[in-house]
Amino acid sequence: MNVEESWKIGDVEIPGKLILAPMAGVTDLPYRQICKEMGADLICTEMVSAKGIYYNSPNTQPLLEINPKERPVSLQLFGADPDIISEMAARIEELPFDILDINMGCPVPKVVNNQEGSALMKNPKLVGEIVSKVSKAIKKPLTVKIRKGFTEKSVNAVEIAKIVEDAGASAIAVHGRTREQYYAGVADWEIIRQVKEAVSIPVIGNGDVDSPERAKALVEQTGCDGIMIGRASRGNPWIFSRIQTYLETGEIPPQPSAEEVREMILRHARLQIEYKGEYTGMREMRKHVAWYTAGMPHSAAVRREVNEVETYEQLERLVKDRLES
Repeated sequence: MNVEESWKIGDVEIPGKLILAPMAGVTDLPYRQICKEMGADLICTEMVSAKGIYYNSPNTQPLLEINPKERPVSLQLFGADPDIISEMAARIEELPFDILDINMGCPVPKVVNNQEGSALMKNPKLVGEIVSKVSKAIKKPLTVKIRKGFTEKSVNAVEIAKIVEDAGASAIAVHGRTREQYYAGVADWEIIRQVKEAVSIPVIGNGDVDSPERAKALVEQTGCDGIMIGRASRGNPWIFSRIQTYLETGEIPPQPSAEEVREMILRHARLQIEYKGEYTGMREMRKHVAWYTAGMPHSAAVRREVNEVETYEQLERLVKDRLES
């Protein structure tokens, strides 16, 4: 399978199939940079509130920061008001992102209770209005990320996909779970295949790709154009290079060594400090260290002790003492 084969979203060339999913609290600038270096072909930002931009929320500005090195990059907005979301899309269009994505898949209660994220799947008419208004407001390609449906009784990914295509979207990403499932159970890849058959715009498959073999299986079973990887990349940016090697050669590369994990944690920490300062950067590294070390010897002790870490030197000492080669 040729993983290096380029394809397009609108007029934006994507150099290969591998896509880092947008994940709130995870895909910030430092982590995106690491995943890009490890082989992700398209990078997605954390979701950004259209209302947050509208009201000039101080928490929103850092989420809009993009490094030209990570391009092509997709910036994800969420909201449910067609006027606000289209006006904010136009307002930020000059930023150095390549693709604008609208979140219609987030299952988190505080988003869903505002009728945003995956709640939009309950209102196909509003979905069409949002996509139509935003696609007319900007020149950059527009994509939409959806789920299988809101509940198992209201599976409507195919209907929504046709609506967003007709309304002007250039691609669609489908997570094979309902909102009701959250992240439990198994992702239904059959719905991704059905969406791929129903529309002519590129379709990105998402859900349960946690190994090189699963990445290949997703493409074979669904025919999807892109492979979106979310939770399986947390603490595991190597997943992109390992999938790439497997799809190109058929060989499964070894998992990273303890030394490679150690070095990656420290590199990640240095990037966090560079962008956010030591105080915030080290506190944000705590969850990443837990993900990086999951399943390793002493990982429980590392998770416990990392919550006391406040400086880079303390982190360096911890990973060197606890993560044996």
